[in-house]
Amino acid sequence: MKKNIVKLFMISSSSMILLSGCAGSSPYAATQTGAATGAIAGAVIGGNTGSGSGSRIATGAALGALAGGGIGYAVDSQNQSQPQTGGWQ
Repeated sequence: MKKNIVKLFMISSSSMILLSGCAGSSPYAATQTGAATGAIAGAVIGGNTGSGSGSRIATGAALGALAGGGIGYAVDSQNQSQPQTGGWQ
């Protein structure tokens, strides 16, 4: 029962993170994408190591989000040009 709740929480929170990235263009798009991707990858890795407890999943998600966000921020810092938002010019 507890394992199902943790899985449901991780799936719903990762879905919210991914869908919130679609809300608009941001100068920190790579940071957001990196953090979301890192959190999902970290949660999967944390869930597959050891006993697959909820604390390992949460720790993996947090560490993955930090690492992915840091890498994304480095990419965003190198890309200083403003993103094209589309529309008529």
